[in-house]
Amino acid sequence: MKQEFNTVWKASSQTRKQRKYRYNAPYHTKRSFLAVHLNAELKQKYSRRSVKVRVGDKATVLRGQFRKKSGKVERVDLGDQKVFITGIETVRKEGAKELYPFEPSNLMLTELNLDDKMRLKSIQKEKGKSITKAAPAKKQPIQEEKKNEPAEVKNG
Repeated sequence: MKQEFNTVWKASSQTRKQRKYRYNAPYHTKRSFLAVHLNAELKQKYSRRSVKVRVGDKATVLRGQFRKKSGKVERVDLGDQKVFITGIETVRKEGAKELYPFEPSNLMLTELNLDDKMRLKSIQKEKGKSITKAAPAKKQPIQEEKKNEPAEVKNG
């Protein structure tokens, strides 16, 4: 039986509790665990360090036996929190090839799949900056406010 997810969980330094939290988390929370760092160019362009990975993004492997290899993200597994990249495969004992599962922390995104306008909107909304470079608005001169002068009182 799966344990209930604790929504008021406070960060613990105990590894077993961190692992339990991640394992028992609902899918909408596990989605945030699949954020992948952006390369320097994208980091500057979007003014953010990481983005949630999606199918169609291009990623480069930073660690492990497949270091420096890159390809498109073919599958994202929310349950196991793994990312699968096209062209990076392992050979099983019986000779079958299968995609190699990567931890998101071992990847770096080099190109984003922006076909979905909602994703583009979310990147803009979360940081509060527009991605398209618009001409800077001209500053209008500040007009001095009129001082509240007492009105002339006419005596009757």
